[in-house]
Amino acid sequence: MKHFQETDVFREISDPLRQERVARVREKIDRLGVEYIYYQYVTITGRVLGKAVPARHWEQNAKKGIQTWIGGVADLTVDITGTLIGFSANDGECLALPDPETFCQLPWEKKVARVFCTLFYGLEDPKTPGAYYECDTRGNLKRFDREFRLKHDGLHLRVGMEPEMLWLRPTGDAKRPYEGITKASAYHIDQFESVRPVWMQVYEYAQAMGLDMIQGDVEDAPGLLELNFAFDDALATCDRLTTYRQICAEVARQHGLVACFMAKPMMGVPANGCHHNCSVWTGGERRLVPLVKGELPGMDEVFTYTKGGVNAFENTEGGWLPTELGHHVLGGALKHIGALTALGATTVNSYRRFADLGLWAPVGANWGLQNRSCSIRISAPDRFEFRAVDAMVNQHLFCSALLKAMDDGIENKIDPGAPESRNVVEVMKAGTETIPSIPLDLHEALEALKADDLILKAMPGRLYELYDKLKRDDWRRFLKEVTDWDLNRYMHHFP
Repeated sequence: MKHFQETDVFREISDPLRQERVARVREKIDRLGVEYIYYQYVTITGRVLGKAVPARHWEQNAKKGIQTWIGGVADLTVDITGTLIGFSANDGECLALPDPETFCQLPWEKKVARVFCTLFYGLEDPKTPGAYYECDTRGNLKRFDREFRLKHDGLHLRVGMEPEMLWLRPTGDAKRPYEGITKASAYHIDQFESVRPVWMQVYEYAQAMGLDMIQGDVEDAPGLLELNFAFDDALATCDRLTTYRQICAEVARQHGLVACFMAKPMMGVPANGCHHNCSVWTGGERRLVPLVKGELPGMDEVFTYTKGGVNAFENTEGGWLPTELGHHVLGGALKHIGALTALGATTVNSYRRFADLGLWAPVGANWGLQNRSCSIRISAPDRFEFRAVDAMVNQHLFCSALLKAMDDGIENKIDPGAPESRNVVEVMKAGTETIPSIPLDLHEALEALKADDLILKAMPGRLYELYDKLKRDDWRRFLKEVTDWDLNRYMHHFP
């Protein structure tokens, strides 16, 4: 058995910076009056699992972690036959080690705080005791980001996300159980004002948890709001999106609403996308952004953003075409567009978004300047927007894969070709020529992922196996359902 001092978990625990942060968390606990802490981690599908522990045990848990069942990363889900996906009930535990820099008080219940955890194999594991648990998508992103920076002399990915979602009200009608709390009137201030108590509460909670809210609006589907927070390094932004979802769920509970992140709840109106706006930088420094007055309700690191540096994607000589390095970044993303779509559009329902042609969703496996029909759009001279991503994404997993694709593009100087200037949707509808498209159903996307050896490097250990099992089980369940569409289409076909 590997000696404890040779393990990954020991190296994490013994880091002097971590030890200093652990002590600062204790000071925060005492000053803020926190009595309980959620030790939480992110599953393969992007859900949040964990345990609540009295705060008096902080030092012990920070030193040893907490035990949690190793199969939790697969959502404790059974497949269509009733068998646990990827694990058995007799499988052991893994260690959830809290990352002290993520400690933050919950603004809606000040006795409670949360902290994100990194997962490790248990010390009793016969093969890899105390090693990083490769099925921990958040932990993977931390390591892949660090490796990318080391390999490319400090170059790093910064991301801004557009978390669209529906706010729904129960109707009590079995045929139409929910309705949007706004009308489908994009950017209409009166509609936005009509739900002011909801979005203001989201803003206030978000700022109290380190999200620098920058803008919001009502969009053109019933109940669809988009509330944006400032961009930052990949891991910080991904953590903030998880926090944002938790905030929205709490606000919805308080108002008797449903916070719906399903990609395409209704046809004929725009869907819930989650565009990832990406740029690559060198330099910069972490700076505190105090978003609330007085004592910060969490660690300073929660309220810190990377500022400054050089945007290596932006061509400062003018125009919208990126730098040579920026072209290579795009080339890597385009080369792996099919597999990336499988990780950005992760559900059967995700592909309804692409099928509803002409409603702002992309279909082209190409890039363009301000071209929303392309999967990769240069939305401004300083960044590119990956559009084949929706609100059900596990953003930690997607950004890990994007880093691998970018690395491939830079390493091999991949040329993305010329930008597409035509509307891909119109070309496809005309049927005059074949144009490359992204996968248009989940099965096709999973096959593209299976065939992409490089993107699979972002899914080490059993991670790919588990992801594939989870998603193919969804596909099988979908194929076994008889829907209203089936009945309406075929019930009276003959004679």
